[in-house]
Amino acid sequence: MSEAIIAKKAEAVDEIVEKFNRAKSAVVIDYLGLNVEQATALRKELREAGVEMKVLKNTYLRRAADKAGYEGLDDTFAGPTAIAFSYEDVVAPARIMAKYAKDIDALEIKGGIIEGKVSDLATINELASLPSREGLLSMLLSVLQAPVRNVAYAVKAVADSKDEPAA
Repeated sequence: MSEAIIAKKAEAVDEIVEKFNRAKSAVVIDYLGLNVEQATALRKELREAGVEMKVLKNTYLRRAADKAGYEGLDDTFAGPTAIAFSYEDVVAPARIMAKYAKDIDALEIKGGIIEGKVSDLATINELASLPSREGLLSMLLSVLQAPVRNVAYAVKAVADSKDEPAA
């Protein structure tokens, strides 16, 4: 092989290492069997959520994962492989991929990386079942409002009881 080809391959691996290092999460899927319409819809939804999906060679992915310090992914990078990198939202790729995996038998989640740790299918499905960031914030807000609301009801009840004439 010529040195130019080897250098080009090394550059491709370095780009993937950089993606692994920047990503908050990455989900690896087997996409074989998706038709064009399904793949387009999946890519569109991922793009809208700020997730980058790439179809990459398994050898590049293995080398990049080893170089980035992720061990135990060699079995994950086998067969037709696509990977979705999320640089902002940890949950987005897992949630979207899990939704499509339920609807489309051809799509299979293989594993991934969540906040720097290699994760299996069970962990990714667990992450996918979490509500979105907005949903979590609204839950937190309602939990924080409950004590204030209860105090307000108690104060109102005391005030109402003092306004009633004595019997």
